[in-house]
Amino acid sequence: MFAQAEALAFGKTSEEVKAEARRPRSCRHRVFEGNRPSNVILADRLTPEVLGKLIALYEHSVFTQGVIWNIDSFDQWGVELGKVLAQRIIPELEGATASKLKHDSSTNTLIRRYRKLKGVQMRNLVAVKLPR
Repeated sequence: MFAQAEALAFGKTSEEVKAEARRPRSCRHRVFEGNRPSNVILADRLTPEVLGKLIALYEHSVFTQGVIWNIDSFDQWGVELGKVLAQRIIPELEGATASKLKHDSSTNTLIRRYRKLKGVQMRNLVAVKLPR
């Protein structure tokens, strides 16, 4: 994490890459300009308070980007559409049988992946013997 922050900040110049290069043709893709902002946030523990602050920070960032790009980041009508779509998806996630999916390929793939992971977790739960 620390190394990635340093890489984003300072990158690597073509001179540095050429000094390290064994084959000159492989240099171009190794140059990285740097000067890319990033954040590293450290906390002693992940508590409800710290998690709340992280969520607030993220929401503020989303709001600010929306203002800059003239996008309503907290569009209530978009939220309402999500709720309507969720009512079609929830039964497909909770159902015991794999019903035929009628969404776009991305949503269908996400649902199938969730079902697969849920099945693995359920098998693992069944295999655990609980103490009395």
